[in-house]
Amino acid sequence: MARSRPPAPPVPPPAERARTLAGRARHAAVIGEGVGGSSGVSAEDDGALRAAPTLHHVPSTGAATLQFPEDHPLVLQVRERGEALLPVMLELADVAPVTVRRPVRGLLWVSGRLRVLPMRVARRAALRIAAELPDERLLDVGHGETLLRLEPAMVVLSDAEGTEALAPTAMAAAPPDPVAATGDPWLAHLAAAHAGTLSALVPRLPVRLRRPGHRLAPLGVDRLGLRLRVETDDPEATDHDVRLPFAAPLSCPGQLGEAVRGLIGCTDEVAGLRPTSRPAAGA
Repeated sequence: MARSRPPAPPVPPPAERARTLAGRARHAAVIGEGVGGSSGVSAEDDGALRAAPTLHHVPSTGAATLQFPEDHPLVLQVRERGEALLPVMLELADVAPVTVRRPVRGLLWVSGRLRVLPMRVARRAALRIAAELPDERLLDVGHGETLLRLEPAMVVLSDAEGTEALAPTAMAAAPPDPVAATGDPWLAHLAAAHAGTLSALVPRLPVRLRRPGHRLAPLGVDRLGLRLRVETDDPEATDHDVRLPFAAPLSCPGQLGEAVRGLIGCTDEVAGLRPTSRPAAGA
């Protein structure tokens, strides 16, 4: 007789996860064959070259705005191409807001073509971005730095749930996760100031992971659930991610506390598991 498995916890659909990752990814790199060599460009193992922008902004459409110095080899290469836009891939890395051994939670690759925004257009774009996400680096646009625009053709998401290829229109049509903007600061606060709450979640873990010497960290949160990372004292051992579903989908960040209390229930705090209490640098 076949043994039935418990149903997997619900997760947001791929397009929604891709939209969330695009909006919060702190690390970006442009990867392509046409980037000239310089101190600002590094080589990949397959021969492709990658360049990190000064600043990146990726809306739900995937049409990323990338800030680079005006004399950067990538900018010069794009200018040389003119109307025949430069084909590249933008890699976005979603990094956990707490310190864990393997901090990358997911990757998003946006393939498309780059063009240089005319300076007047670039300045207007910088103002629009600053209104949404103020950043003093945008003040340099027009003063030694400029903006590039990526015209997206395809999006590929790779995260804990798997790998999925998407059309940019699918990502743009996905609804925003209501806790996406505040989720990472909330996770960092949970790790730093609420060790008891994390310990109280231990009984929700699989039995084999409830061992002394294991360390628990809040890794991710979305409208449907909380993801925890369980690390052992052996740095060579496999880490384990456990997803705990909320009783009901969240509609606003203010419901996070109640949702976690619902996960804990009346369970007493369990000793023997050390909650991670060190927020990652820059979190």
